[in-house]
Amino acid sequence: MSLPLFKPCASSFYRGTRVIAPLSAAAKPLLSSLSQQRWSSHSPMGSPSGTSRKKVTLGTLRSMYKKNEPIAVLTAHDFPSAHVADVAGMDIVLVGDSLAMVALGMEDTSEVLVEEMLLHCKSVARATTAAFTVGDLPMGSYEISPMQALETAIRFVKEGRVQGVKLEGGKEMAATIEKITRAGIPVLAHIGLTPQRQNALGGFRVQGKTSDSAMRVLEDALAIQEAGSFAVVVEAVPAEVASLITKELSIPTIGIGAGNGCSGQVLVQTDMTGNFPPGRFLPKFVKQYGNVWGDNFHAIKSYRQEVKARQYPAPEHTYPISQDAAHAFAAAVAEKTSARQSPFGSE
Repeated sequence: MSLPLFKPCASSFYRGTRVIAPLSAAAKPLLSSLSQQRWSSHSPMGSPSGTSRKKVTLGTLRSMYKKNEPIAVLTAHDFPSAHVADVAGMDIVLVGDSLAMVALGMEDTSEVLVEEMLLHCKSVARATTAAFTVGDLPMGSYEISPMQALETAIRFVKEGRVQGVKLEGGKEMAATIEKITRAGIPVLAHIGLTPQRQNALGGFRVQGKTSDSAMRVLEDALAIQEAGSFAVVVEAVPAEVASLITKELSIPTIGIGAGNGCSGQVLVQTDMTGNFPPGRFLPKFVKQYGNVWGDNFHAIKSYRQEVKARQYPAPEHTYPISQDAAHAFAAAVAEKTSARQSPFGSE
């Protein structure tokens, strides 16, 4: 028995537009099935594959920390990169301001604007169903005052749709961190090498290499912990120093170039997947787990070659038409062509 998908209403025509009544319950599954047949390249990424997992919350992260389970953190800058990070099981997905370089082609992180970060945060947030998402506050959006920082953080939550924010700095940012956390927004702090301050640090230099400088890093860590940070990124610090700092804190440390003694690790996804051309400089702490650039290059090169050779698209990549319809169309075109070429036109 066939089911009508739509039921015309009384008075169902107005200015040539047909008004359709709501679907019957029995017809909805059929329409849902039909709607999956998309003939356009503009299609969504689809639902994540594999077993779904529970949403990662601050409670989840605290539990992992107490059990000494390492916290896996990875950056993402758009829907596809966040989608794969989330499905692969990342605990935290960070929309890092490193996207200034890896996604926008800028020289360093100081160029990226709040509006640009928010756009990328929205894209990442749409893809992450399980991971805890954190947005990086860009340079100039939080340093002026705690109130400025809170206003920016609120925008990241309301507009960017992330669950927490990250900011750089130690003791001098304690009041700012406290202001944001008191408003109910989780803060991931960042100490050691702080890239937004590279000019003041003399470049991208390892921090904490002497006893005095290591003590300053520890003092920063204790201050931001007291201010309410839920965790702290420790960047480019000797492993022994980072390990001791981790033991002195009661919040997780997320290492990047800080050894294996931290509570977790973070890397820039573009770096660790190898999504860059040969010869690009990589920091010492980066381990390259893939060769996305090489795979993409060979795929795109093969596509170009097949287009040039007319090998693509093959018959299996085209939409069918019956031979009768094709012959009828060819005959109609021939007739029109003949009529245009005739000096007398068609009668």
